[in-house]
Amino acid sequence: MILTIDIGNTNIVTGCFDGERLLFFERFSTEQEYTCLEYATIFKETLELYGILPSQIQGGIISSVVPSVTRTVKEAVEKYTGSPILIVGPGMKTGLKMNVDDPAQQGSDLIVGAVAGVNLYPVPQILIDMGTATTVSVIDRTGTYIGKMILPGLAISLSALSSRTAQLPRISLDPPKKLIGSSTIDSMKSGILYGSAGALDGLIDRINEELKETCTVVATGGLAGVVTPLCRHKIILEDDLLLKGLLILYEKNRK
Repeated sequence: MILTIDIGNTNIVTGCFDGERLLFFERFSTEQEYTCLEYATIFKETLELYGILPSQIQGGIISSVVPSVTRTVKEAVEKYTGSPILIVGPGMKTGLKMNVDDPAQQGSDLIVGAVAGVNLYPVPQILIDMGTATTVSVIDRTGTYIGKMILPGLAISLSALSSRTAQLPRISLDPPKKLIGSSTIDSMKSGILYGSAGALDGLIDRINEELKETCTVVATGGLAGVVTPLCRHKIILEDDLLLKGLLILYEKNRK
């Protein structure tokens, strides 16, 4: 069994594969002040919940955009399972062609998502990752990663809206009752969610126009399931896209 871990700014997503079968998919908060023991306890309880023994874990792989947490999680998992854990970074074999100004500066999560995308879906491709930030990556018809766009994530936008306006409350991100809100809360929900959906639709149109092709569109991330159903374009929702990409990278790089 292979443990896959994606460390984001807000959440850590983890899963365990038996061959190509995903045994579980779990999400918990990224805590920069947590110790190795505290993270080891989280992974111990997660594996126990699914009846998986530490001796059954043959190895694992981590993608992270939070350097201060990366080594702590790696050490925690290695101590508990006794198995080596790889970290996605420079020098790792990806099989991904890149045509950007500085490939080494691309976030590991974007690389992992692109690796999964080109291996699982037709190109050209647009990959949307909706986390703390929303990233829109583009892969051309040759399977080459050619760049991305970065937008404020929904949670950031909503926090800014609530904290900088005296009379607007904090709200949840469940879908509004209708497009044109008749209450303050529904108006905020509609603006945030339909506004984000409209932004994605607009970017997809512009990317297709620039490439002069219609792209396959795949979305992942904690908030993708809330926004993509409101989009007018066909978007494939793949919650565990990064975990699948991590498994592919593990197989390419394990010794």
